Amino acid sequence: MTAPGAASPDTPIAGLVELALAAPTFQQLIARASDRPDDLTLVGPASARLFVASALARLGPLLVVTATGREADDLTAELQGVLGGAVAVFPSWETLPHERLSPGVDTVGARLLVLRRLAYPDDARLGPSLRVVVTAVRSLLQPMTPQLGRQEPLALSVGQEIDFDGVIARLVELAYTRVDMVGRRGEFAVRGGILDVFAPTAEHPVRVEFWGDEITEMRMFSVADQRSIPEIEVDTLVAVACRELLLTDDVRVRAAELAAQHPAAENAVTGSVSDMLAKLAEGIPVDGMEALLPVLHPAQDGANGAHTLLTDQLPEGTPVLLCDPEKIRTRAADLIKTGREFLEASWSVAALGSGPENQAPVDVEQLGGSGFAELDEVHTAATGSGHPWWTLSQLSGEAVLELDVRPSPSARGHQRDIDGIFAMLRAHVSTGGYAVMVAPGTGTAHRMVERLTESDIPAAMLDPGATPKLGLVGVFKGPLHDGIVVPGVVPGADLVVVTESDLTGSRVTAAEGKRLAAKRRNTVDPLALTAGDLVVHDQHGIGRFVEMVERTVGGARREYLVLEYASSKRGGQNSTDKLYVPMDSLDQLSRYVGGQAPALSRLGGSDWANTKTKARRAVREIAGELVSLYAKRQASSGHAFAPDTPWQAEMEDAFGFTETVDQLTAIQEVKADMEKPIPMDRVICGDVGYGKTEIAVRAAFKAVQDGKQVAVLVPTTLLADQHLQTFAQRMSGFPVTVKGLSRFTDAAESRTVIDGLADGSVDIVIGTHRLLQTGVRWKDLGLVVVDEEQRFGVEHKEHIKSMRTHVDVLTMSATPIPRTLEMSLAGIREMSTILTPPEERYPVLTYVGPHDDKQVAAALRRELLRDGQAFYVHNRVSSIDRAAAHVRELVPEARVVVAHGQMPEELLERTVQGFWNREYDILVCTTIVETGLDISNANTLIVERADTFGLSQLHQLRGRVGRSRERGYAYFLYPPQAPLTETAYDRLATIAQNNELGAGMAVALKDLEIRGRAMCWASSSPGMWPASGSTCTCGWSVRPSRRTGPLPTARR
Repeated sequence: MTAPGAASPDTPIAGLVELALAAPTFQQLIARASDRPDDLTLVGPASARLFVASALARLGPLLVVTATGREADDLTAELQGVLGGAVAVFPSWETLPHERLSPGVDTVGARLLVLRRLAYPDDARLGPSLRVVVTAVRSLLQPMTPQLGRQEPLALSVGQEIDFDGVIARLVELAYTRVDMVGRRGEFAVRGGILDVFAPTAEHPVRVEFWGDEITEMRMFSVADQRSIPEIEVDTLVAVACRELLLTDDVRVRAAELAAQHPAAENAVTGSVSDMLAKLAEGIPVDGMEALLPVLHPAQDGANGAHTLLTDQLPEGTPVLLCDPEKIRTRAADLIKTGREFLEASWSVAALGSGPENQAPVDVEQLGGSGFAELDEVHTAATGSGHPWWTLSQLSGEAVLELDVRPSPSARGHQRDIDGIFAMLRAHVSTGGYAVMVAPGTGTAHRMVERLTESDIPAAMLDPGATPKLGLVGVFKGPLHDGIVVPGVVPGADLVVVTESDLTGSRVTAAEGKRLAAKRRNTVDPLALTAGDLVVHDQHGIGRFVEMVERTVGGARREYLVLEYASSKRGGQNSTDKLYVPMDSLDQLSRYVGGQAPALSRLGGSDWANTKTKARRAVREIAGELVSLYAKRQASSGHAFAPDTPWQAEMEDAFGFTETVDQLTAIQEVKADMEKPIPMDRVICGDVGYGKTEIAVRAAFKAVQDGKQVAVLVPTTLLADQHLQTFAQRMSGFPVTVKGLSRFTDAAESRTVIDGLADGSVDIVIGTHRLLQTGVRWKDLGLVVVDEEQRFGVEHKEHIKSMRTHVDVLTMSATPIPRTLEMSLAGIREMSTILTPPEERYPVLTYVGPHDDKQVAAALRRELLRDGQAFYVHNRVSSIDRAAAHVRELVPEARVVVAHGQMPEELLERTVQGFWNREYDILVCTTIVETGLDISNANTLIVERADTFGLSQLHQLRGRVGRSRERGYAYFLYPPQAPLTETAYDRLATIAQNNELGAGMAVALKDLEIRGRAMCWASSSPGMWPASGSTCTCGWSVRPSRRTGPLPTARR
C-alpha cells in the first residue's frame, strides 16, 4: 500500500483509500480477518468493495469474485488505482464451454498470464507479485486444463543464445499462427534472421533479431507501418500460449484414435465431431475444440484429473471473497442451465452428424465434464483445500461484521440534488471534515474544481496518490464509480467521497485501454495481401502479389513486395517477370477491384501505356458533367465558420468516452473545412459504432455557434428518433434548439418545426426525407449532415447533390456506396477514415451456419444470462408473427416483441422505445434495425435466411451488436437443406472472414468485386474498366478535372 502522502501516477487514489482504512470499522475487519476464519460474512454497500478488498489485501493474496464480467473489470480498475500492477483481472471466456466458438487469443493470453503469475510470484519478467485477482463467477465455475499455470511460455531476452529453429517450433506448439507479416495478436513472422512476434498480452508486437542463435536486438514496432517504436525500450519477451488446449502429441494421438473408431458418415455435415477429430489429429486447430477437453485430455489423477478449477491454482491459504453472494448464486444456476443447453445443441447427433449407425464418436455426458461446476461444489473444494470462503453482501442478515459505512448521496443528473450535494460538501468541510470528489478524466476533474469554486466551496486538484486535506474538497482524477461516507477516519472527522457518476448518473470509462494503432492509409495494405492477389502499379500495370522479402541493396537491408508480371519475352508463356517494390513506394500500388480476372501486364511494353491513354480519354469525356458540379462548389463562395468558441470546448469535454486518434483527426479535418470560404463536401467513412455521430454533433454545434442552421438527414424514422435524443442530450445546457421531423412527428408538431426553420427559432433539425420535401424553408441553412447515404433513393440524392454548391455537406457511412467510394478515392470529395476501434470494444464473434433451433435457444438464453437483449431478424412481414411465436416457444421466459416498417407509426415508436428502455428482451424484426440503431445492451443478433441478404446489409446488421464493453455475437443462419447460390456463398464467406473491428471498408470493396464495378462514371464503354481495373482509374480523373477548376488531390 502506498504510504500516506506518497504520490504515484500509477496509484492515483492510494492516499484516499489509505485514509479510509484508518477508520475503526476497517481496522476491526482487518483484525477479524487476520485469524483466517473459514467463513466470514460482511454486510456493506456496493461502494465498500474497493475498501474491503484493499484492507484484506494487506494480509496476503486475495481472490475477489463478482457476479458479472463488467463488475470484475470495474473493480479491477479501482483496485489498480490503489495497488497498481499488483492487481489483475482473470477474464472469462467470451464463449460458453460447449459453444462452437473458441475464446479470443487476447482473453486466453490474459488468463494464462494471471495463472503463471500466481504459480511463479517471484518471476519479475511477468510483473509484480499479485496481491488481488478479480474474476467473475463464470471463471470460478469453469474447469480448465490442469497445470496451466505451470505451462512454460517462450521467454526471450537480448544476449540470450537459443536455437532459432527451436524458437519457431515452440511458437507453433503454443498455437501461434505463422504469417507473412504480423498484424494481430497470436501471430509470428520469419524473414531471414528476424523474428516478429505479437504475444496475446502485448500492446505491440516485438521484432527479435538473431545473429546465428544469439539474440542481438529486440524492439517493439507498430502493426500500422511495421516501423519500430523507438520511445519504447524492450529487452525481454514473454510469449504465453494462444489456446488453453494445445495440440500436443498426446492430444493428437488421442484425437486420431477417436476419429479412427468412429469415421464420419458420408452425409455428415461439415463441423461434425468426427470431422473435428480428424483435423485435430492432423494438428489443425478447430473452433470450439476446447469443449473436447474431457475426451482429449483423459483423467490422470482420478475422476477429476482432466480438469481443475481456479481455486486449485491459488497460493495456499488464499481467501475467496464473494461480492453480492445472492446475485452470484443466481448467476451460477443460470450459467449451468444455459451451458447444458449449449451442450445438447452443439454436440447432438442430429445437429452435427454422426458415425456409422448414428453413433456419436464421443459421449455427450462425458463432454459435460468441461461444463460449469456447481457453486456448492466449488465452495466445498475451496474450503477443503484451505481457502477461506468470505462474502460481502448488501443485504442485512446474520452478519459476522456489519461495516459502519454508507453510500454517498446521489443526484443522478438532477440539478436540485446536485445543489444539495454541493451544500452538504460546503457544510462538511467548514466543520472540519474530509471531502473528496473523484472523476475519471482530467478535463472533468478540472471542471469539478471550477464548479465547486463557483459555488463558494474551497476546492483544489490533488496530486495522484496524495492524502486528502482538511478544510477543502480535494479532487482526484481516478477510477472510482460509487461514492462512500466513512465515519471517524480520524477522531471527530468523517470522510465523504463523491464521484462523477453520483452527480450525473452515468458511468464514464476514461481509463486507458490497450489501443491498437490506426491502420495504414495506403491504398494497398501489405498486411491484407495474400499470395495471388492482383494489384495495379501506376507505371507497370496489373501484377500478381507473390511474397514479401528482405534484401540487402547498397549495404542497407530493405523490405520489398514481389509482384509477378507476364513475360516480356516472345513465346515465354510459361515464364514470368518479377518487380520488386520497396515498402516506402507503396503509394504507387492499388488493389485491383473488378468482377473478372484480367491478364497480367507486361513489364516494359506499351500495353499498359495504351490502356491508360484510352481510359484517360474515356474519363475525360464522361466525367465532365459530374466534375463540373464539384468544380462549381470549389469556385463558389461559402460561409467561413469562425474558430472554436469556449462553449465548443466545454461541450466537447463533456463527451462520455475517450476519443480515438482517428476520431480526433477526422474532427480536426471537418473543422478545417468548415473554416474555409469554400463549401465543405467531406465523407466520414468509419465502421459501425466508431463514433461518426459524435463528429456530426461537434460539427453541428460549431455551425450553430455561427448563427447557422443544421439539417441532419437520416434514412429511417428509428434512426431519426435516436439521433434526436443523442443531439438533445449532448447539447443540453446550451441555448440550442433541436427538433425532429419524421413520420413519428404529428401534424401539429411538424407545422411548428417547419415554421421554426423558416423563422430561425429551430437551430438543428433531425429528420428523414421529409426534410427534402417542398414547403420546408430555411432562414439560414449552413450545414447538411447525411447519415448512411447509401440508403437514400436517386431523387433524394439528386436533391442533396444540388445543396452541395452552396452549403457545407458532411456525409457519413460505414460501407459507402460505390459512387461515393470511388469519388472519395479520386479526391473529387474529401474523405476522412476512422479505422481505430474505440477502447474496450471487441470484434463481434460471428457464426455462419445452418439453422438449428437448439442453438438459437441457447444463444438467446446466453444473452439473457448477462441481462442483455437480442435482435432476431426475420425479413418477411407476412410471417414475422409466426417467427415471434416460435421464438417464444424456444425461450418462454423471454419478453418478445415484434417490429416492422408496416406497423402503425405510434405502435412502432412505442415498441422500439420499449425495447430501448429494456421493457423487452428480444426484438423480432425486419431490417428496419439495419441502419444506425444504437442499443448498447443488445449484443446478440440472429439472422434467419442470411443467404438472401446483401453483403452491406449483413455488415450493417452485425454492427447493431457489440457496441459496448460486452462481447457481441452474430449468428447468420441459412436453411440446412437448401443449396446456396455462388453469390450467397461469397457473401456469407466474406462476412465470416471480415469479422475484425473496422471491417467496413473491406466489406464495401468486396461488395464492389462481387457485383462488378459500379463505376460512378456510368460509362458507355464498360469494357474499358476491367482493362485498368483499379482505384487508380479514379486517380486519373483528377487530371482532366483541373481544367474545370481546382480539386483536392487524391488522398492515399
